[in-house]
Amino acid sequence: MKCPNCGAEMEEGKLYCEHCGEDIHIVPDFEPEVEYNMEQTLSDIAKEMEPESAEEGEPVNPESQDWDELPESHVSQHPFRWKFIVLVLVLLVVAVVCTGFGISYSHYHSADYQVKCAKGFVSLEEYDQAIACYERALELEPENITFKFELADIYFRKNNKIEYEYLLREIVADSEATSEQLETAYGKLIAIYAARDDYKTINDLLQNCGNVNIMSKYQSYMAMEPEFNLQEGYYTSIQPLKLTTFGSGKIFYTMDGSKPGENSSLYTAPILLENGDYCIKAIYINENGIESPVVTKNYHIEIDELSAPEVTTVSGDYEFPINIEVTDGNDVYYTTDGSDPTQNSAVYSGPIPMPLGKSTFRFLRIAEGRKSEIVEKSYNLVMNTEFMPEDAVKKVVNHAIQSGKITEESGSFDESGAAYLYQYQYVTNINKIDDFYVIAEIYRGEDGTDTKTGNLFAVNAYNQELYKLQVDESGRRYTLVTVSDI
Repeated sequence: MKCPNCGAEMEEGKLYCEHCGEDIHIVPDFEPEVEYNMEQTLSDIAKEMEPESAEEGEPVNPESQDWDELPESHVSQHPFRWKFIVLVLVLLVVAVVCTGFGISYSHYHSADYQVKCAKGFVSLEEYDQAIACYERALELEPENITFKFELADIYFRKNNKIEYEYLLREIVADSEATSEQLETAYGKLIAIYAARDDYKTINDLLQNCGNVNIMSKYQSYMAMEPEFNLQEGYYTSIQPLKLTTFGSGKIFYTMDGSKPGENSSLYTAPILLENGDYCIKAIYINENGIESPVVTKNYHIEIDELSAPEVTTVSGDYEFPINIEVTDGNDVYYTTDGSDPTQNSAVYSGPIPMPLGKSTFRFLRIAEGRKSEIVEKSYNLVMNTEFMPEDAVKKVVNHAIQSGKITEESGSFDESGAAYLYQYQYVTNINKIDDFYVIAEIYRGEDGTDTKTGNLFAVNAYNQELYKLQVDESGRRYTLVTVSDI
């Protein structure tokens, strides 16, 4: 078979010339109904061509017929009859040819017919012919995404991954594709690249997807750049910087302007930005080792200074107990172990009894993410008495034994293992009467848990007199009750 356009040799059944690319219009077989009608017409004409017999029922042999013996009227009609027959035959041939070409034209311009033929070729595993039919169908209906999927499937069967991928790429770029079609196309493309371990291409493909559902479904393949909860700029208070990302993986960051990587700081908690300038760079690396773009943010933190706590009790040596007080003690925290105070340290809520011996207090005001300067005070309280806190505790324990509350100095009172214990709290001047050691009663349960009972005792630091101490709800007003009155 030769191409009618360029004359090149072609394989049988081809619908286009591989040499010049010209489509070949092949006239298909006649339809059965057309063929039947043609045969019937020819049969009728043949009967018309048979001359009438001399006698009814006898066939006439044209070769033996003596035309001179026929009636004159019959002979004169014979040439006209032959012309009529020839004309009918010519018209019939023209009709058949036109009908054939009409059918051929209709089929060539029918996408459904081309797809029907293509599926027939696929069933015979004649994939090249099937591809030619699908390509013609797409010429007729270029927007038909179903045809593209079916053609892509044929290329997949032929192991032509290039054309297969190209068609899927066309589908994901088609604005008319449905969500279901997009999800199918993306799934097939991701399967191709995952088989090649080409995770970078998968990431790039999903980054440009724009479909939240698809991105969420394949988020493990993505490397979305980290998001900062703070906009770049100027701040007047301490700022906690939070980094988040879409997908699973890890965020790494630097604070010195260098490019972050797997050897940089791993983000696990908010980054506290205090006074100063910061250049934060962050990168996200997913489980497949694909890196996101680096995100850079710059911050300037200039915190308004808070007023430092004003401690009225000056540092120095003391012979008498005195309370340590802070003017405007709101938002003030303190420590007694020499460490810097934080919001987790003890909260200043009122006057603090000065401890016996040497002590160091450090005070700090913290509010709205801002901190004041730390104020440090040192004290040394040495009282002019030989009666010590441990002596005061022993006196309270003896009173508890005498009253029958406990049976032993260990504090036990029965066979359960529970006990009442007595602990020194502080020394203070009560109602300007004198200086007293304050002892608290503690209940220790069978499980070893300690709980304050609320009972307090006061022992005079000089004359050793024992009192029951009552404190009002504010914790600042004391009442001394003699033990004999209890």
